[in-house]
Amino acid sequence: MLTPRWLSLHALFVAAAIATGFLAWWQWDRAHEAGGSFQNLGYALQWPLFGVFTVCMWVWLIRMELRGGREAPAAVPEPVSESEAPVEPVRSRRRPLVPPPASSVGADEDPELAEYNRYLAELDRADRQG
Repeated sequence: MLTPRWLSLHALFVAAAIATGFLAWWQWDRAHEAGGSFQNLGYALQWPLFGVFTVCMWVWLIRMELRGGREAPAAVPEPVSESEAPVEPVRSRRRPLVPPPASSVGADEDPELAEYNRYLAELDRADRQG
């Protein structure tokens, strides 16, 4: 946490949190001036949220670094001999990775769609050849 990289990250996060505070204060003052509007008031309420997000991200990065970039390991199950091990059923996908090809449309059903499909088939053949 005290390496040059982390010190610069700490400085960046502190500067960002302070900057969001100053920007919120500035927008709050602008909202109460003669030329201020509800938009300025909205920004005055929005900047602190950005500051909270910055602090949360900082804490998240520190916690991730302390864990070594890994999630906490789950509980390790007790070793089981192969004869006692339960057999898990093979799970199949609910749907295939590649959808099945669509049924062909004849020119009598929809001539425009049939022409478009022929065009796509020509493009596919040309792409496979070249």
